[in-house]
Amino acid sequence: MKTNAARLLDKLGVRYETREYEVDPDDLTAGSVARKIEMPVEQVFKTLLCRLHDGEYVFGVVPGNTELDLKKLAHAANAKKAELASLKDVEPLTGYIRGGVTVMGAKKAYRAFVDESLELFDMISVSAGMRGMQLLMAPADYIRAAEAELSDLTKDGVTVE
Repeated sequence: MKTNAARLLDKLGVRYETREYEVDPDDLTAGSVARKIEMPVEQVFKTLLCRLHDGEYVFGVVPGNTELDLKKLAHAANAKKAELASLKDVEPLTGYIRGGVTVMGAKKAYRAFVDESLELFDMISVSAGMRGMQLLMAPADYIRAAEAELSDLTKDGVTVE
């Protein structure tokens, strides 16, 4: 099955691989996804929709074993403040449900900021735009396809399972 994100990658000529996995609606964590697709959790990036102080929405993309630092995201976006978007707003704004959010192919092209650790890897994984499917690609291809800006976005010394 081709998702909007995969179609965008095809259009851009980006090489990628899809990996499907069984979804547990009670455990949508990046750690769980990483185990199921057999990749290190730090290479599985999660995409979070955030709202800036002026009402603009942006994506923050961080490794699965880290926590997004909202102050760092606000700084990267030249904003006073950032907060996670309300879960009830995510699907209407992006077209994606929790556990399937991706920058590529969203309803609207929100600015995207990705943690600079992305460049440490030859291959990263992001949601394909639906639960149960990930896209694996080179970091440079992701940055180009997502039109993302690199920045330090993670909370120092905080890791999650």
